[in-house]
Amino acid sequence: MAKRDYYEVLGVAKNATPDEIKKAYRKLAIQFHPDKNPDNPEAEDKFKEAAEAYEVLSNQEKRQRYDQFGHQGVGGNGGFGGGGMNMDDIFSQFGDIFGGGGGGFESFFGGGGRGRRTKKGTNLRVKLKLTLKEVANGVEKKIKVKRHVLADGVTFTTCRTCQGTGQVKKVVNTMLGQMVSASTCPACGGNGQMIDKKPAEADARGLILKEEVIAINIPGGVADGMQLSMSGKGNETAGGIAGDLLIVIEEIEDEILQRDGNNVVYDLYVSFIDAALGAQVEVPTIDGKVKIKIDAATQSGKMLRLKGKGIKDINGYGKGDQLIHVNVWTPKQLSKEEKLILEGLKDSENFKPDPGNSEKSFFDKMKEFF
Repeated sequence: MAKRDYYEVLGVAKNATPDEIKKAYRKLAIQFHPDKNPDNPEAEDKFKEAAEAYEVLSNQEKRQRYDQFGHQGVGGNGGFGGGGMNMDDIFSQFGDIFGGGGGGFESFFGGGGRGRRTKKGTNLRVKLKLTLKEVANGVEKKIKVKRHVLADGVTFTTCRTCQGTGQVKKVVNTMLGQMVSASTCPACGGNGQMIDKKPAEADARGLILKEEVIAINIPGGVADGMQLSMSGKGNETAGGIAGDLLIVIEEIEDEILQRDGNNVVYDLYVSFIDAALGAQVEVPTIDGKVKIKIDAATQSGKMLRLKGKGIKDINGYGKGDQLIHVNVWTPKQLSKEEKLILEGLKDSENFKPDPGNSEKSFFDKMKEFF
């Protein structure tokens, strides 16, 4: 099933302010919260969907990418992005949206089973260089990543300070009666567990640095500077969930073809003779060379189009085209014989420029294509 538009999910306009987005998410989170809808898979799905939408639209950088590229721009394909969020992710990241003394969802709902905050490991960021062909069609890349993972043999014991809840509560007497506030347990950091035993090579957190080979499926149509994420492929943390692997796209500039959105542009140089008489020439494309026909009497500046020879649209709306800009090449040096031939044609009426109204300007030609 196709993902719904994030603005539609939260029920806000595309120009909604951050406060309006936060308010809309809070309303949905209350409505579909698992504690209010036990054993209701549909409510849980809507709760996750709302959290995913808020995770993107509440982040200015992600929101800009989403507005420009849609779901693919924020990782809506191949295991990237918000689609990989689980309940632990949601409660870890957005528990404080309801406010209230660090108690998160629990303090709002008066003590549900979601009181213990799940700790999340740190994210990792890598740069991935891609050629124009890889950007155009998508590619699977395998990269080596060093990340902290939980060492074999690490065991945990329940935190004595918070008795495994991850929170410590404090009762304060006021003129309105007793007020209970909750805060993250300082002993276990909110995990509810403490390391009991660990191997010698592990650090104080029970982690070791391990190199892994990770396969990344890059969708076609990504752009330079775009950031994708793989959930759970970052650093692990004791008693919590792993962070994310953030992949920053770095597009290698092609020496021959130039990218213009989903189109690619190629400058083709032809001789005056080929332009006048017509010819068949070979031009490079993203997927290899192809032969095209140059019509007789082709003028310099003419634009040719190769349909579907461009870059895949990141939102799945087909492919761009290849635009070929024809340039008629003027020789820089002429032999005596060549000069004599051309001087003999100099006074011919057929060789005098006469564009007339039928010849379009460069800007008119560009308007036709864009």
